[in-house]
Amino acid sequence: MNPSIIEDVYARKILDSRGNPTIEVDVVTRQGFGRCAAPSGASTGKYEVVAFPENNVDKAIVEVTENIAPELIGIDAEEQEIIDSILKEIDGTENFSNIGGNTAVAVSLACAKAAASSYGMSLYQYIGGAFACEIPLPLGNVIGGGAHAVNSTDIQEFLVIPDRAKNIVEAISINAEIHRRVKRELSKISNYALGKGDEGAWSASIDDKTALEILKKVADEVSDEYKIKVKLGVDVAASELFDEKKNAYIYRDKRLSREEQINYILELIDEYELYYVEDPLHQEDFEGFAEITKNVKNTLICGDDLYVTNYKRIEKGLEYRSTNAVLIKPNQCGTLTDTFKAVRLAKNGKQAIIVSHRSGETTDETIAHLAVAFNAHLIKSGVVGGERIAKLNELVRIEEELGDRAKIAKIGD
Repeated sequence: MNPSIIEDVYARKILDSRGNPTIEVDVVTRQGFGRCAAPSGASTGKYEVVAFPENNVDKAIVEVTENIAPELIGIDAEEQEIIDSILKEIDGTENFSNIGGNTAVAVSLACAKAAASSYGMSLYQYIGGAFACEIPLPLGNVIGGGAHAVNSTDIQEFLVIPDRAKNIVEAISINAEIHRRVKRELSKISNYALGKGDEGAWSASIDDKTALEILKKVADEVSDEYKIKVKLGVDVAASELFDEKKNAYIYRDKRLSREEQINYILELIDEYELYYVEDPLHQEDFEGFAEITKNVKNTLICGDDLYVTNYKRIEKGLEYRSTNAVLIKPNQCGTLTDTFKAVRLAKNGKQAIIVSHRSGETTDETIAHLAVAFNAHLIKSGVVGGERIAKLNELVRIEEELGDRAKIAKIGD
């Protein structure tokens, strides 16, 4: 008797970390169970799939109950491509506007987890096989602004990567220590209000260079103490800064043309030895990304809004040589099959893989497994907060399960 035949599919409405409703899906097989909850973004790419039909989670749940579940019951949960093609057929659009991309991704990933469970396997093993033994380094958001906070920096995220950490426990502990120390440094600045953004990063009324100075100071201190190298990164989220009518990037204290923005980013990379730069230009500027990428040596130039985990846009980026890294967010494309296609294409194009959370998260831990299964260089999942720690603690468990086979990713030179 096939243990992975789907017997039931059930959806419920839950809340994400911003208190907004989202969908969670359970899939039951003869001998397994899978559950997945969908996150949501605040800084979203123009070419992402639609999150929910008419922005209505209740309507999405009705879609699962009345249309999706009857079609999936009786199908083998191992048949991922068939399941995902059924989801697309039921929806009937290019961007999941009828059932919702979040609905699709929750169903798709819950089916994969149920299939893995049916055979007593962890999801990373089921997807990645014997080669899935490398734990990605955590890319931690320490200071945040942009669309994730108010009265804060123009650049959306100021990030740290604990390169050469001995294991994932040390890596996530180092990021947490930096987060604590940055609070202390921010507390020395007068006349500001200190808070937290959507992802648990500190939010303060400071400019971008002050944020980088503080972060570099703390990162250098921690590097010396732990005998590793904490590297810095930023998510510019430049599409949020770009004014199409003015054809310029609008900061609180300056207005930059395209060329000025490129030069500004290159100056920041040089001055602060940035290892990681995400979305330095707006989501249509493949050529501008390429200009930045060709002028850096030891820096990952990563596309998020540029690509939105869409293999057709990644193809275009490879053609232009726009980046050397691709951010992967499954709910941007809606299915595990399409996520896998995006990862495979990016890898074939010599791109580094970064698996990422969203600003509106749940305690779902699935992306930790995907990051290991895809041999990702980095996992972007925050530093603190229950919904962020859920992913990081799952990496601890995966590392423990792998035992002597486990190795932590190494980056840079």
